[in-house]
Amino acid sequence: MANANIRKLVTIVDEIHSEMGKTINPPTRRAAAIAVIENPFAGFYQEDLEDLMSIGEELGSLLGKRCIEALGIKPSEAESYGKAALIGENGELEHGAALLHPRMGTPLRSEVEKGAALVPSSKKRGPMGDALDIPLGHKDAAYVRSHFDGMEVRVNDAPKANEILVAIAVTDSGRPLPRVGGLKAEDAEGEDGLR
Repeated sequence: MANANIRKLVTIVDEIHSEMGKTINPPTRRAAAIAVIENPFAGFYQEDLEDLMSIGEELGSLLGKRCIEALGIKPSEAESYGKAALIGENGELEHGAALLHPRMGTPLRSEVEKGAALVPSSKKRGPMGDALDIPLGHKDAAYVRSHFDGMEVRVNDAPKANEILVAIAVTDSGRPLPRVGGLKAEDAEGEDGLR
């Protein structure tokens, strides 16, 4: 099993206390945990991406745990999650896909308790300081529209050309002031990942 060569870890907590002049109480909170890692396959084609899938599995636990700790909640209180990767210029999109492989989801689900729904993900290539949008969805029921969201992150000095920025986001709530209908979080059963 390959281990991530981590240059930097960053954790961000975003709290929304007011929206359109209305108080959000309790505030909407999102946490993102980011690892800046060396890309073991930067600059050359590698058929077998097992090492990156293994690193993704390691990061699923590490970053998921950091999000829960940053929010100061119990794992059962997590409501949404998502994952994303920003690949430096000497890597390829498939490197991000390997990191974000479903093997990352299993340890992440352990950190947030349950997690019946697919973990939304995105990947792109970009330079240092580029913005990365982490898509968010309810962890147990994809039809909970109030939790369709995203969190933008960036790290000023990452990713370098031979690095990948890997991010996981977790929330303890949905969007502020949701009002577009759909299944309510409190009504979700979370058995099939949809409802």
